[in-house]
Amino acid sequence: MPVLDPNPQNGQKKMLLVFGSFLAIFVIIAVIATIASP
Repeated sequence: MPVLDPNPQNGQKKMLLVFGSFLAIFVIIAVIATIASP
């Protein structure tokens, strides 16, 4: 499977979706770590 999609629109949307989900998971982990820390 190619990492970059030949279709610019679909590839850009997919990359943006992956980046957004990664950023959301990072933010959730940061919030949980901040709440859990004494």
